[in-house]
Amino acid sequence: MQAIKQDIKPFLDENFLLENRIAEILYHEYAKEQPIIDYHNHLPPDEIASDKAFSNLTAIWLYGDHYKWRAMRTLGVPEKYITGDAGDFEKFQKWAETVPFTIRNPLFHWTHLELQRYFDIDKLLTPETATDIYGQCSDMLNTPEFSTRNLLRKMNVAVACTTDDPIDNLEYHRQVKAEGLDIRMFPAFRPDKAILIEKEGFHGYLQKLGQAAGVEIKDYDSLLQALQNRIDFFDENGCRLSDHGLEQAYAAPFTLKQVDAALQKRLSGEALSAEDAQAFKSAVLYELGKMYAEKGWVQQFHLGALRNNSSRMMKQLGPDTGFDSIGDFSQAGALARLLNRLDAEDKLAKTILYNLNPGDNEVMATMIGNFNDGSVRGKMQFGSAWWFLDQKDGMEKQLNALSNMGLLSCFIGMLTDSRSFLSFPRHEYFRRLLCNLIGRDVHNGELPNDVEWLGGIVRDICYRNAKAYFGF
Repeated sequence: MQAIKQDIKPFLDENFLLENRIAEILYHEYAKEQPIIDYHNHLPPDEIASDKAFSNLTAIWLYGDHYKWRAMRTLGVPEKYITGDAGDFEKFQKWAETVPFTIRNPLFHWTHLELQRYFDIDKLLTPETATDIYGQCSDMLNTPEFSTRNLLRKMNVAVACTTDDPIDNLEYHRQVKAEGLDIRMFPAFRPDKAILIEKEGFHGYLQKLGQAAGVEIKDYDSLLQALQNRIDFFDENGCRLSDHGLEQAYAAPFTLKQVDAALQKRLSGEALSAEDAQAFKSAVLYELGKMYAEKGWVQQFHLGALRNNSSRMMKQLGPDTGFDSIGDFSQAGALARLLNRLDAEDKLAKTILYNLNPGDNEVMATMIGNFNDGSVRGKMQFGSAWWFLDQKDGMEKQLNALSNMGLLSCFIGMLTDSRSFLSFPRHEYFRRLLCNLIGRDVHNGELPNDVEWLGGIVRDICYRNAKAYFGF
């Protein structure tokens, strides 16, 4: 490697992303050591309950990581080395070949942050270093210190909230709770399959939901009873959050007669009109919102993903394999109507809104202000930059929109939204960017040079706000 010798910061040193001394102090003295509350992720609960050990670096790093898969496909790597039948080391070699070409993509930073933070490896991942890095990391992963629980401890994770289907029996959450594990693991209720009436498999899913709830779902009332039973069960097992991954909020006009008729049609195999489907989804989402409020839960809405765009690859590999993108759905009107319906009845739960389209940043930042009512500090939250946006530019834009139109000081901070046990340096990435934004403002005379005051706000955003907000 040829490096130019001049006044250039070292890559990924201790002051990575920190542009001035104020930013450095805020990060190292106030943000760095705060525990992590990862209140939304897709970690497999069974792998925490069993304290799983991974056989090699590919198994923990490349299985299921569609961020990496998209990059490899873009570079022309055949699917055999991505999701196919190639061996684990062969797949890793192809990822090592890809990494040097990911410059300015967050994958380049994440890859090397994870090698540093978990394995103390400062070398860049390249085809030349691949064999040594694979061997060293795989050897470490085969020791007890690198089990799933110890990986979480290594990153100072205090709380991890998984994402769980209403039909889940939560056996692994109950196991972890019974053990009294120092890392607290809570479920989050994700009932989208019971809402999206037009989707293939809806009827079969309702049968499974009814079995889990002990209810025969034959009409709208029995569907609501089944959902209520499962919410009660989740609540008894520590759940304090729900989550929805929807294209947009649903808040069309509806009557109970119309909604019940729509469900009856769907159960009997008849086609539904778009109007009837919208009415059904709007009614169920509204009723769920009331149930959440009754339990004192936090409701989350992840809005704006255009999923499974390649029908060919959807047929070949299934969902969540790297063929989703940002959508351009209209968000403001329906979201305002849904939140207002609940607020008008004093049934609006604490709410976190996440958008995938950066063009909706200001929409979300102003929407939360409509329904903050003084009952709870930061009741309505504009959630952290999500999915395609959880990178430097996306995080800064989210923080700037929230700062300009709301109260950054009330923000509950970062989450991983990840299936990987190696993804937790994303919290560090966020914390460094947060401290740098504030440090830059101090440097420019836009904020007072009062590190203790600003450091307290940084601590709040990194940990204390979330701790108070969720009340785990």
